Amino acid sequence: MRGWARLGDGLAAISTLLIGVLMLLICADAFARNILGGSLPLVSELGAALLVVIVYLALATTIRHNRLARTDVFLGWLARKSPRAAAVLSAVYDLIGAFLLALIGWAGMLTLARDFAGGKYLGIQGVLTFPLWPFGAAFVIGLLVAAVQCLLQAQHALRGGAAQTGGGLE
Repeated sequence: MRGWARLGDGLAAISTLLIGVLMLLICADAFARNILGGSLPLVSELGAALLVVIVYLALATTIRHNRLARTDVFLGWLARKSPRAAAVLSAVYDLIGAFLLALIGWAGMLTLARDFAGGKYLGIQGVLTFPLWPFGAAFVIGLLVAAVQCLLQAQHALRGGAAQTGGGLE
């Protein structure tokens, strides 16, 4: 379990570094617009692709630390009244999450294969281009790691009988 947590945290660390890259990209574009009188090419396209990667690489750690935006008012109450029922409900929530994340990951995998095989690029030919597949690969990896994290949490809830509540967003 510790190794799995490190994988998720490593992906979140990469996500954090990419936030810094995105900030530098935006600042460089603002500098170019205000000082040099022109915009940098592909800032909006690259920023949009980076934003998707940032979110999905950090998703597994967000799930593991119970930081998803959800309301635990009912689950917290149920955990106090019937811990086992709350654990089952929490496991159902995690299993549905795992299924949906895996489904989106599968669709992303099909898109990734098509982008890789077709040599798809982001950008303006002759000016600046980036291959699309690294962004798609990061998206799929983030989704699949998050889906497995949901499965691990469901297993933990069912074996330990404890619902994951109290993430600070109640």
